[in-house]
Amino acid sequence: MPVPCQQSPVLAGSATLAALGALVLYLAKPSGYGKYSESLMPAATRLSARAAWFLQELPSFAVPAGILARQPRSLFGQPATVLLGLFCAHYFHRTFVYSLLTRGRPFPVAFLVRGFVFCTGNGLLQAYYLIYCAEYPAEWYTDVRFSLGVFLFILGMGINIHSDYILRQLRKPGEVIYRIPQGGLFTYVSGANFLGEVIEWTGYALATWSLPALAFAFFSLCFLGLRAFHHHRFYLKMFEDYPKSRKALIPFIF
Repeated sequence: MPVPCQQSPVLAGSATLAALGALVLYLAKPSGYGKYSESLMPAATRLSARAAWFLQELPSFAVPAGILARQPRSLFGQPATVLLGLFCAHYFHRTFVYSLLTRGRPFPVAFLVRGFVFCTGNGLLQAYYLIYCAEYPAEWYTDVRFSLGVFLFILGMGINIHSDYILRQLRKPGEVIYRIPQGGLFTYVSGANFLGEVIEWTGYALATWSLPALAFAFFSLCFLGLRAFHHHRFYLKMFEDYPKSRKALIPFIF
């Protein structure tokens, strides 16, 4: 029996995402992990970065994948299942590839718990809307919103993965020192990895043409944009020879 679409939780979830993004900008504080964890949460219980990223990102893959697995299987099925498949592809990489390769600092457990709850809620929101609420016409695959959105999603994911690779090469296993990232979009911005993810979720919002995806793209812009700003300021303070022409997130602009 088909699950009926309930619009109220979709609207509430989307509004919550947008409100969280606005709150992040309002508070304007660095997130309590990575290079800021020692100063912001010095006494916090920590988990290794690899275990923490795996556990935090897992529900963003497992929840949508579980819902997707219950749908009729075909190579090019309904647009909603294909779009949710893109979401799952991103979080498959974050859960099973990025988490096992990262060389980051130990991760505060308190921040991990918050991230786990967020990823569970967002994964459920995006999957529920696409599978049970979204209605796309048969020609959606040829719509410019779908085509451009998927292009931006793939482009952003490629930028994100390549930028993460550049960052990993700055450290040998076990090192916690910082060096100036070079190459790729790091030539122009301090947060090239964040820029890639912002492009990715902007494309996803365009391809799905949905309120939940738009709210998530807005949250990502706020959260990752602020993180890029703090990274940029950190690099400028730490390195006297840091490139003065490099911006925080958007080449030549910000």
